[in-house]
Amino acid sequence: MIDSIEPSRAFGTEESVGTHSCGSARVAARHAVRRVRISRRSVAAVVILAVAGLSAPHARAQAVAQGTPAACRELSAAASDHLVIVSARWMSAGPPPAGLSRMFPMLGQARLPAHCLVRGVLDPRVGIGGVKYGLGFELRLPVNWNGRFLFQGGGGLDGAVLPAIGLVPAGGSLALTRGFAVISSDGGHEGQDASFAADQQARLDYAYAGLGPIATLGQRLIRRYYGKSARDSYFAGCSNGGREAMMVAERFPELFNGIVAGDPGFNLSAAAVAEMWNVKHLSAIAPKDARGAPILSEALTQGDLELVSKAVLQVCDAQDGLRDGMINDVAACHFDPRQLLCKAGSSGHCLSESKVRALEAIFGGPKDSSGHPLYSSWPFDAGIDTPGWRIWKLGTSTTGVPNALDATLGVESMRYYFMTPPDPHMTPMTLDFDRARQATAQTAALNDATGTFLSSYIARGGKLIIYQGMSDPVFSADAIIGWYRELMGQYRQPQQWARLFLVPGMNHCGGGPATDQFDALTAVVRWTEEGNAPGRITAHGTAFPGVTRPLCPYPKYARYRSGNPATEHSFVCVSRP
Repeated sequence: MIDSIEPSRAFGTEESVGTHSCGSARVAARHAVRRVRISRRSVAAVVILAVAGLSAPHARAQAVAQGTPAACRELSAAASDHLVIVSARWMSAGPPPAGLSRMFPMLGQARLPAHCLVRGVLDPRVGIGGVKYGLGFELRLPVNWNGRFLFQGGGGLDGAVLPAIGLVPAGGSLALTRGFAVISSDGGHEGQDASFAADQQARLDYAYAGLGPIATLGQRLIRRYYGKSARDSYFAGCSNGGREAMMVAERFPELFNGIVAGDPGFNLSAAAVAEMWNVKHLSAIAPKDARGAPILSEALTQGDLELVSKAVLQVCDAQDGLRDGMINDVAACHFDPRQLLCKAGSSGHCLSESKVRALEAIFGGPKDSSGHPLYSSWPFDAGIDTPGWRIWKLGTSTTGVPNALDATLGVESMRYYFMTPPDPHMTPMTLDFDRARQATAQTAALNDATGTFLSSYIARGGKLIIYQGMSDPVFSADAIIGWYRELMGQYRQPQQWARLFLVPGMNHCGGGPATDQFDALTAVVRWTEEGNAPGRITAHGTAFPGVTRPLCPYPKYARYRSGNPATEHSFVCVSRP
């Protein structure tokens, strides 16, 4: 047992929601736990942890009633040489911690149920350069368990154990409050930069290898605590969490019954190349500071973006039968930014030749010198003029030091994670796009969830819901549409187990002029457990108060029929002729 180790040293206090370093506690815990040598990387290794008591809840039932505070504390006894239990403590019902509410304002008046909170590290080790690694995790086990297990996906480069409260992307109440047992993980490393990529095993853990062992561990701890296994298991995440969601369907097809993948970075290495392409072309037209450095945020002004958004709506909005600020009929939207080109004598409400060319380059997607695509095109949509689009492509910095995520997170990730070997001196201006695919190929082979061969997942009755914002500035909706169309070509009726929902106007994982709040988790649960395939999902959003819209499974789209235009009941899901 290692209850004597302070949780704040490992995961931060409850108020700091687990963002502090946990390296020192991991090392101390490794020397405190019992030495039992077990093979590290296979999922079977986690199962063997039954030797420490994980698979034998009946053996202690007489001493400790299961699902109680005493049973929670007893979970510390699950520790072994390859499993550190940093803390196992009972949490009374109440509001989320203040720090958690500050991080996630959408929690509002939410209350967490009484639950057992377990924090730990699976397979702690010392890696390249003496850096400490391990699969950090947090598991929350509610007192009124509904028999379900949820793996809550991460985001970005991971590197932090987010609170396992079941904050499901795109809306719906917390999964923990619904009665799910919820687990989360840090992806196998600490710190939200790309330095972990120097370590081969850390790369593997982040890419995919850490997902299976953490899921299996969660199931075993559930069985130990409640005295029975989870009836159904789910995975839900957005962004990198969406990539992880697709990855578990592809590489761990027997671990989950239902999966929700939101705005998935499923071909992340190619999207990273697109980020470099964006920065290069926008920097080329940006005004310069006194030192000659491009001021990226001013490459396209807010007025420019608003002009494009209004023009796109003018061309495409009414194609779905109603002008309402949302473009539902994606396939009918054919917008050419050249229609905004300034003509001789123009004085405003138009774009210069250089800006039009930059838009054409960005929305056309990255290409090599022969014109071969390196990622995907992007759809023009209404959300181009929103903060959620700007923060990725342009940023807000008024100096030559950019803060756009493409130019910061994107550049660092490209240098140290996606390129093999790493190139700390690469810049978007110096990257050879003719060699970009080759430079990222090794990471792509590990990291990208582009596979469509899902026979085992299908055979066991697995269900997959994917949703994608049409104004997502980091992962193109055209890319996931292309993946789904490939699926449609490979399987006769993929809609029986996989459905794609496009969200007009939505930026990355939310925001934008969109009905961006909807309950995809309930939809996948009903589909998985009751066989009720989602023919539509009702959505709402703060951008359109009092308005609801149906999200329709691709290739169908929501078309206005008649009646009150504010309600989703006035729309039908139809296919284009």
